[in-house]
Amino acid sequence: MEQLLTVDALISLFTLTVLEIVLGIDNIVFISILSGKLPESQQKRARRLGLGLAMFVRVLLLLSISWIMSLTQPLFNPGTWIGMQNPEWLEKTALSGRDLILLIGGLFLIYKSTAEIHEKLEGGEHGNPNAKALKFGQVIVQILLLDIVFSLDSVITAVGMADHVEIMIAAVVIAVAVMMLASETISRFVNQHPTVKMLALSFLLLIGVSLIAESFDQHIPKGYIYFAMAFSVFIEALNLRMKAKSEKPVKLHQPELPETKK
Repeated sequence: MEQLLTVDALISLFTLTVLEIVLGIDNIVFISILSGKLPESQQKRARRLGLGLAMFVRVLLLLSISWIMSLTQPLFNPGTWIGMQNPEWLEKTALSGRDLILLIGGLFLIYKSTAEIHEKLEGGEHGNPNAKALKFGQVIVQILLLDIVFSLDSVITAVGMADHVEIMIAAVVIAVAVMMLASETISRFVNQHPTVKMLALSFLLLIGVSLIAESFDQHIPKGYIYFAMAFSVFIEALNLRMKAKSEKPVKLHQPELPETKK
């Protein structure tokens, strides 16, 4: 216990908690969009259950670190199927268990984001009779699947930054608690502004592409992605502020006209 209360351990806990919150932003966005498809009475419960599942999955993975590390061992190499000879490319096309999870998760995220964008522009919101409402269980299953993908990234980051599993678990629990407090505000903001929702879906597309690239050892620094997201949100916030100002009618003082003689 004394080892967990040292200055180094506390700094590690704080740093890891901040990183877990940052890495959880995409998770909150995805949960917000999916929960928004449910009746309003179920949305809050879906968000809390989704984040609770995220915490459970991450803690479970942290307690299975040896299994997580075994996922990095190559299972097969599609490059050999097409006669690839370059050793460098053969190394990159070798797929491990972790790579397969990232690849499937990235493809699912791209599919889901594209389907959501299509629905927002041409689907259910325009009176499409074929549009089907999602059930609570379906939303939770989709959230759980993406929680597993997002948690892999989070857990691998935690393993690389902290020496004690207790610190990793504490950082995950604190980060999820903070995200639960912020999720309702973020969800309300995303759902109230259609342009922000489209931006959020575009972010998920970007993250899906980065997951697929990561599965083939093409690392895209997260800083680039988060900077692009933050810059887009900043520009959209300026647009919303300008729009709010322009919607207020400008009252002009009418000049007094001289009375006409009868």
